[in-house]
Amino acid sequence: MRARRAALILLSLYALGACSEAPPPENKGGTHKRVVTLAPNLTELVFAAGAGSSLIGVSAYSDYPPAALELPIVGDAFMIDQEQLAILKPDLLLVWQSGTPAHVVDELRRVGFNVEIIRTSSLADVASAIRRIGKLTGHTDDAETAVNAYERGLESIGGNSDQLTDIRVFYQVSQRPLFTVNGDHYVSELIALCGGSNVFADLDNLAPTIDVESVVERDPEVLLASTDAGENAFAEWQRWPHMAANETGNQFLMPADAIGRATPRLLQAGEAVCEALAEARRRRGDARR
Repeated sequence: MRARRAALILLSLYALGACSEAPPPENKGGTHKRVVTLAPNLTELVFAAGAGSSLIGVSAYSDYPPAALELPIVGDAFMIDQEQLAILKPDLLLVWQSGTPAHVVDELRRVGFNVEIIRTSSLADVASAIRRIGKLTGHTDDAETAVNAYERGLESIGGNSDQLTDIRVFYQVSQRPLFTVNGDHYVSELIALCGGSNVFADLDNLAPTIDVESVVERDPEVLLASTDAGENAFAEWQRWPHMAANETGNQFLMPADAIGRATPRLLQAGEAVCEALAEARRRRGDARR
């Protein structure tokens, strides 16, 4: 299960930015009442917008909220079951810009499906996505309530970031191949809200591949990864005992679903990141004394 989830994450990273930027077809049907989502984070966003009753199909691994488990599965990041889609007769397909390849979007549109591309690369994108879904499904008030709660949560997390001493952080998406995120990714934004700095924030790609030597050279004070990476996520880094993060034992696993999906549950991820960085600062202080 963990390996399959990791593979799905990596596939979406390879596809980052792959969706067509062409404008979606004009919506001539008014409010959409038969919606299918093609990524787990989009499923969560539909429920967050108060439009769960409009969902008639979801992608594999759409496991939150629990009501999503009761809906038909139309495929995953590797394959979409167009026969199932034809049976369900959706009036709107929501696809993930960072995870649905352009040729898939083009094919879905070619056979007549109404496709809306949803971007969720940044923290602000989550709010925009909820508002957009609310408008598409006729749940604008519910969506705005959810957005307000989400934005208040972000303000609470980052309320004292300017008072915190900076600490250098490396976020490991996967070990083989070695992936991280740049400064435009929402994980990097969460790190910044908690007073940290992503050591690879300067890279061009949203989710770049890197080499081990570059991590060692940038000498992070904290290593972060998701719980999907397993208990041995940081084992390889022990070969460099003088890396700052190893000298202080600053290696922390973040809750996988919360940090791996751009939804309001990023608030939980943000709290976990802040707790980790607070502990990392304490350990750094002890080591310096």
